[in-house]
Amino acid sequence: MSIIDVVIMAAGKGTRMKSKLPKALHRLAGRPLLAHVLDSVAALGARSAVVIAGHGAAEVQAFCAGWINANGAQMQLRHALQEPQLGTGHAVQQAAPVLPDDGITLVLNGDVPLVRPDTLRRLIGLCAGGDRIALLTVDTGADAGAYGRIVRDAARAGGDAPVRAIVEARDATPAERALTEWYSGVMAAPTRLLKKYLALLTDDNAQREFYLTDVVRHAVAGGTPVQALCIDDAVEVAGVNSPAQLAGLERQVQQRQARRLMDDGVRLLDPARFDLRGDLTCGQDVEIDVGCLFEGQVALGDGVRIGAHCVIANARIEAGAVIAPFTHIDGGADGVTVGPRALVGPFARLRPGARLGEEVHIGNFVEVKNSTLADGAKANHLAYLGDATVGERVNYGAGSITANYDGAGKHRTVIEADVHVGSNCVLVAPVTLGAGGTIGAGSTINKDTPPGVLSVARGRQASITGWQRPVKNKS
Repeated sequence: MSIIDVVIMAAGKGTRMKSKLPKALHRLAGRPLLAHVLDSVAALGARSAVVIAGHGAAEVQAFCAGWINANGAQMQLRHALQEPQLGTGHAVQQAAPVLPDDGITLVLNGDVPLVRPDTLRRLIGLCAGGDRIALLTVDTGADAGAYGRIVRDAARAGGDAPVRAIVEARDATPAERALTEWYSGVMAAPTRLLKKYLALLTDDNAQREFYLTDVVRHAVAGGTPVQALCIDDAVEVAGVNSPAQLAGLERQVQQRQARRLMDDGVRLLDPARFDLRGDLTCGQDVEIDVGCLFEGQVALGDGVRIGAHCVIANARIEAGAVIAPFTHIDGGADGVTVGPRALVGPFARLRPGARLGEEVHIGNFVEVKNSTLADGAKANHLAYLGDATVGERVNYGAGSITANYDGAGKHRTVIEADVHVGSNCVLVAPVTLGAGGTIGAGSTINKDTPPGVLSVARGRQASITGWQRPVKNKS
């Protein structure tokens, strides 16, 4: 197997993005463009990666360090600074001093996020003998626009004909402009050869920049074969230079994810109105209605139904559960678990640490945070459960809340099995409600209640005769 070192060009300011954020850190499917590139590099088993930063270098470098820590990647990550930015060839020149000569260097772009690892492996395979340079090219049979055209050796026909040159669109003859194969910006080369031809680059052109594509010209002149791996999927090598391009690529990514899920049997009522910004795994017979957004790590068990316009992040939803429309589930770092055949929503909110057992009911405008509800417990409307442990078959009344925060710390409420909490109750934590007890409506409970009794804590009702309601002054 070849030893692979990777250079990722991420120095661009991205002027057309009209943003202070470095272009490579803009998000696609919920993650920075650069994260997608690093994921592909890690999948290759690369020995090292050199990220070339320029605009917003500190932010780019900090992100890379966080990515390494979060993914436990074993590859060595280095940084190079391109300042000023004098072209793509100049960028790779900044990385050359730290690239060992015994490997193959793969050159990627930080704003081209969707190149598949399998494609990159095939490209690197063209360099396996250590004596040739390989380019990733695209041919969709359509006009190549502003991309550099690939000119192959006319003496050899077919897709394996060597590359003779890359001709920029503005410099191309009419015959060359008619070529539909174009260069993606992805290159693989034995490092010793890449360094040799990088040293020959000049800025003798209208833009006064050092172009990486000139490596091809020097290689051909020096007798080094240049091969091209041609694909027909332009989306795989699509770059991002503007908000409009980013939005267009987002739709492409979402459509691909939707198709993959439907191929696995998931029923999406409208794949055009589906968004996944993380990882979603689904069992059999899962149904997802329109307008739903999934983030982080989400797992849906067999027969789960997700209603329209739900937002679900970092959650595990067990078999047969139903999430009604407009429900918001955000598990954060602690995650959320929804048990088998539970009913949640509509308009419910589950926050980090919510753990719902089997056949739990969480109704409209109910919020649950850092709380466990055992099998069969119900909170059907207009309620808050925070830092609570709720037993089996508890019925938690409308308008009731756990007062879990005293201004300095959080305290826990324990509601034992078969308790009935009436409407509009305040449970002042720390407090325990004994099993089988009933809490009268409108009660404020700040002391533990015994099992099996009715507990009421509210002011006595009084009717005052002769009382006059105030009247507005009409003057």
